Amino acid sequence: MKHMKQRVFVTHPRGRLEDYFGDKAVAALAAVAEARFNPEDRELSTPELIEAAADSDAIIAYRQTPAPRELFAGLPRLAAFLRCAVDIRTVNVAAAGEHGVLVTQASAGFVPAVAEWVLGAMLDLARSTTVYASAYHRGRRPEPVMGRELCGATLGIIGYGRIARRLGELGAALGMRVLVSDPHVEVSGHGVRSVDLPALLAAADFVVCLAAANAQTENLMDVRAFAALRPGSYFINASRGELVDEQALLAALDSGHLAGCALDVGRAADQMPTPELARHPRVIATPHVGGLTPGAIEHQALETVAQVEAIFQGRIPPGAVNAAQATRLLKWGGAGQPEAEAADLRPALRS
Repeated sequence: MKHMKQRVFVTHPRGRLEDYFGDKAVAALAAVAEARFNPEDRELSTPELIEAAADSDAIIAYRQTPAPRELFAGLPRLAAFLRCAVDIRTVNVAAAGEHGVLVTQASAGFVPAVAEWVLGAMLDLARSTTVYASAYHRGRRPEPVMGRELCGATLGIIGYGRIARRLGELGAALGMRVLVSDPHVEVSGHGVRSVDLPALLAAADFVVCLAAANAQTENLMDVRAFAALRPGSYFINASRGELVDEQALLAALDSGHLAGCALDVGRAADQMPTPELARHPRVIATPHVGGLTPGAIEHQALETVAQVEAIFQGRIPPGAVNAAQATRLLKWGGAGQPEAEAADLRPALRS
């Protein structure tokens, strides 16, 4: 028996849809659902989203779309909230579960992209490329300064997730000494050595922050941490702005203790570097684009569409974070899917 397509609302601001979702994912979504899109070139407020998605079975959410308790309470038809990104910290997962709504997240498709951004940032800092280019753009002849080689330098990586592992491989391939600090992960890999954080800060020429952002790592890089850095070293943050005490970082830059810094994240909106730091002469800042490549975006967007398809077929998809509480899936499945498909959800809901 043929059933009507279920309805999905996509929250990406209109101007971000192409870069952060893409035509291929739009076409794939149209094949499995009746899709509607945010008509505004901005994030919708929660009341606006409730109104726009009132008749939707699922929401595909842009990386910064908040999902407070109010959203789930205001959408009694909603069965699933699918984050088209890894970070779900702005989603009230407990409230979603209380209202029977499934929450999903995408896996990290940006590992090579972010690792390569960090590598490019290290090369830029070490060879003053942006400084030279900026001077030439202003019509000035820059004064040459001595550069530094990555080969033979010490790379210190805080956190040892997938991006850190890839970066460690790249650093080792370039002849760097690679140190890693992560109390929660067993460090392995050719040319990579595990040390505690103070030892890493004291030894590294390039310190790269790739730790997970949580209550324990809030302001991990504070006044004491920056003071412990090797004088003349470089600091790079490609993880989350909350990991860094920005006033402490600014002081380390102003004093000259840090030779330079590269930031792809910060405490401004949408995890952007804050303007005060971004305009500092020792800082290279980019607007949270470390993972903005076609391969990375396509991975996450198509994975999210696959999650939608699985849900509409009565299956709990990979990336589900609260399957046991997602009782609306059964109510929706019973109404919109054959009984055999809806039954596939029941083991997960009972577990």
